[in-house]
Amino acid sequence: METVPAKTILQNVKYGDQWFGSDYNMNLYRGCCHGCIYCDSRSDCYRIADFDTVRMKKDALLILERELMYKPRKGVVGIGAMSDSYNPFEKQLCLTRHALELLDRYGFGVSLETKSTLVIRDIDLFQRISKHASCIVKMTITTPDDALSRIIEPHVSLSSQRFSAIRELSAAGIFTGVLLHPVLPYLCDDEEDIRKMVELSAQAGAKFIHSSFSVTLRQNQRTYYYDKLGEHFPGLKERYEQVYGDRYNCICPNAKQLRKAFTEECQKYGLLYRMSDIIAAYKKVGNEQLRLF
Repeated sequence: METVPAKTILQNVKYGDQWFGSDYNMNLYRGCCHGCIYCDSRSDCYRIADFDTVRMKKDALLILERELMYKPRKGVVGIGAMSDSYNPFEKQLCLTRHALELLDRYGFGVSLETKSTLVIRDIDLFQRISKHASCIVKMTITTPDDALSRIIEPHVSLSSQRFSAIRELSAAGIFTGVLLHPVLPYLCDDEEDIRKMVELSAQAGAKFIHSSFSVTLRQNQRTYYYDKLGEHFPGLKERYEQVYGDRYNCICPNAKQLRKAFTEECQKYGLLYRMSDIIAAYKKVGNEQLRLF
């Protein structure tokens, strides 16, 4: 695999309370081959040339261990925000697995998001980390419909497979749940589908489900997304252009109705859905396990 130079692996997070309470961010790979048509990481501002080609950061584990050794305080490391750390190459390379081993060794927590069922391979490490630090695993699922999932996320595990992965993680005692991000206007914003997403999450043993009922579009990401809409959903690109123009945050027209239905279902099944509540819950679990340990 091609490598890219890296001076650092861990980046400090300024607004962790707005995204699952991470203190640091970590990306071991650059680029992603999942092919999700809506991916924000395609945007020009991130300067990732040939985004669909996955590259490994050179000496990533050596750099990571050095940084973990000298960090003045322990904290939660966010993984997978820019590119999914469980890409197909990870199965052989085990770069993410070895990074989790380092986080465990040096006493750090983890906040990981993915669309890949490969995550269940590392259940043992999430269990080990949970004994001494906060640990949360988020599975991104955008639709309960496998057929639609295959179109908008062509190279990842089907939605039904991701729900199965949540079931395994939850059964193993891992604090896990669903990222319902994004919600694509006119594609994934049916009220019954939103209710179904919450129901399936609860059935899989998820502790939470979080959503903003929108998709972000900017720069070349918008161009890529619109091209795919034109390819798979004739007429939808023109509808987006008419409704949203060059807007960055494209909120579903029926977002208020969706949020009401979403909240009702979450309360019905006892799922957390507010960011502050999710952070408090998984960090409380981590602190309680630390005291027991």
